[in-house]
Amino acid sequence: MPAGTIKGRVLALLYDIHGNLPALEAVLADAERAGARRYLLGGDYALFGPWPRETLDRLDALPDAEWIRGNGERWTADPADAPDTELVQGAAAACAEELGEQRVRRLAGLPGQAILDGVRYCHGSPLSDVRSFFPEPADDEAELLADVTEPRLVFGHTHLAFRRQATTPEGGEIELFNPGSIGMPFDGDPRAAYALVDDGGELEHRRIDYDHAAAAAAVRERFDGDWTETVARRIESGLFDVD
Repeated sequence: MPAGTIKGRVLALLYDIHGNLPALEAVLADAERAGARRYLLGGDYALFGPWPRETLDRLDALPDAEWIRGNGERWTADPADAPDTELVQGAAAACAEELGEQRVRRLAGLPGQAILDGVRYCHGSPLSDVRSFFPEPADDEAELLADVTEPRLVFGHTHLAFRRQATTPEGGEIELFNPGSIGMPFDGDPRAAYALVDDGGELEHRRIDYDHAAAAAAVRERFDGDWTETVARRIESGLFDVD
């Protein structure tokens, strides 16, 4: 999608970067051309990616950024609370070593939600950073939307960019919006996904080309462990299931 289609004091929604610095740089360049002046950072900044420390350095340099915590930050700080798999445990150990204890604790202490301009932002859902919404409604949707009063809810975690309406437990309407994943999309399109919001509240999904094959190769080159092959293949394919 061409840059510059949204005007005003644009808010860029950056979710699920996963230590993929080239994808982030491509997105930031596109967002700047489109007029982005504010940033909502939606969690999962470093875990699994080839450049966790460098990615955090780049995000720390952003002006006017609102940060929230994802499950990746929580798992890196407390691996005992994460799935007991080589994929997660190996990646969390590598990420923690790269970032250092002070940075790991700072990220784990971020708030789980934020409200900006009357919109609620979270990582997975207001109830959980690992339970989320999908393009088609699921049975637990009403539970996840309990006590949400804002007309729009923005979230990530599933790495699937979509937008749809839902019904709250009270019978009201709410817009569900997932900007998609910058570093590791799971919809079959390996291009970086993010979104822009203009000062009137209009939303726009965007997909940005970058060298995802080189990013996948960097995971294999920079870290050891069986987990690296799964992550690399996900970056290459844009899919979660790579077996």
